[in-house]
Amino acid sequence: MNKISKCTLALAMVLVSAFITNQSAQAQTFATLYSFCSEKDCKDGGEPYAGLIQGTDGNLYGTTEFGGTGSCSDVDGCGTAFKISLSGALTTLHRFVRSTDGAEPIAGLAQATNGDLYGAASVGGTNNGGTVFKVMPGGGFKVLHTFAGTDGSTPWGTPILGTDGDLFGTTYEGGANGTGGTIFKITPGGTLTTLYSSVSIYWNPFAGLVQASNGDFYGMTQYGGSSACNNGCGTIFKFADDTLTTVYSFAGQEGSPPWPYAPLVQGTTGDFYGMTEADGTDSSGTVFRVNTGGTNFKTLHSFDMGANPTSGLIQATDGNFYGTTNMDGANEAGTIFKITPSGTLTVLYNFCSQEGCTDGGDPNAGLIQDTNGNLYGTTYYGGANNRGVVFSLSIGLGPFVSTQINSGKVGAAVTILGTDLTGASGVAFNGIAASFTVVSASEITTTVPTGATTGFIVVTTPGGTLTSNKVFTVKT
Repeated sequence: MNKISKCTLALAMVLVSAFITNQSAQAQTFATLYSFCSEKDCKDGGEPYAGLIQGTDGNLYGTTEFGGTGSCSDVDGCGTAFKISLSGALTTLHRFVRSTDGAEPIAGLAQATNGDLYGAASVGGTNNGGTVFKVMPGGGFKVLHTFAGTDGSTPWGTPILGTDGDLFGTTYEGGANGTGGTIFKITPGGTLTTLYSSVSIYWNPFAGLVQASNGDFYGMTQYGGSSACNNGCGTIFKFADDTLTTVYSFAGQEGSPPWPYAPLVQGTTGDFYGMTEADGTDSSGTVFRVNTGGTNFKTLHSFDMGANPTSGLIQATDGNFYGTTNMDGANEAGTIFKITPSGTLTVLYNFCSQEGCTDGGDPNAGLIQDTNGNLYGTTYYGGANNRGVVFSLSIGLGPFVSTQINSGKVGAAVTILGTDLTGASGVAFNGIAASFTVVSASEITTTVPTGATTGFIVVTTPGGTLTSNKVFTVKT
């Protein structure tokens, strides 16, 4: 999973490019919050492949592929799980040991309704097929499942929290045919069920799943589908009622790019948006849009040579989508970009990663929008020690609230995340008031009130009214 940085320009050119970037991004503020490997033997971790999540306590959580303690390949350590405050104070929650814990977690974390964090280690464990684990925000670690091959192996995608409270994920390999991969469900207590095992040796879901507003799961595979590419160019699939259906089959031509690595995101219109690492006009990847039925696919943007995005997109509260490329840009070290739903792309930031630069380079992961309105992410390389960074980017968007699960029946428990929630005086589901408890400045617990209908959640605080970034679906 290691990549060789392509940042080859002279430092003088880097400084000129940084000046141009700052001039064009007037209302933007970029900050490096933490550079990994600042301790002896990199005990704080290094090379974060995955992105971040916002926890109910207001901190950010993530993983590093390497670093920690012990030895994995030629790099010190087998990876870590960490917590970092918005001001940049990092706490290492766990250092992985290959033989027992699993190793090299390139997947991110998901927080369940019990408050624990769940993730996957891509290799290692007692069967050397990777593991599913949980780590507690205050400390503590437990391996929940070790993959043995027939139930899957090499879990690369980040597990997601389903609307039923269980976690859902994919393995890149393993399953009934040994190499095609699986879809699995695991309870917070650790009971794993294989929901789907590939019937083909060429399938391989690299990324994780997304649960759509209709409750069905969608994802992408690296291979399979059309025979236009060797072993197929990849697919978009739907998994519902124990049945897998191919929604769209990539064909390896302009408008149908192959190699889908990153997870999909469902926009406010109901369509899915995603990226591919390769092909397109310059064979450097694309941004695309497709409806849930797969009948309306459109390439929104083809990246110039060298971009190769490996991350997914997010839709921010301004309605635009934001993402990263791990190569190319003014300094050939990756970019942060904005793209409108119709396909107009703007580069917001060019990473540096050369000697003398501390902003990082080669961001493999996507971004998150914290409830304070700012964007946060990681880079795989660069920073003060060239082992990656955690960064923030302010783009002038205001605070909002979000929910752990975006649907539920009347009476269902709902956790609301936000910023400066202390003193909140009201919570309403699409205009219907709900009883609630302020747990902390970053968390409110409530239940779906009688009479509630599908719509936005609004929280009234002393600082103003905060609206949820997504519609909450009230199930019948």
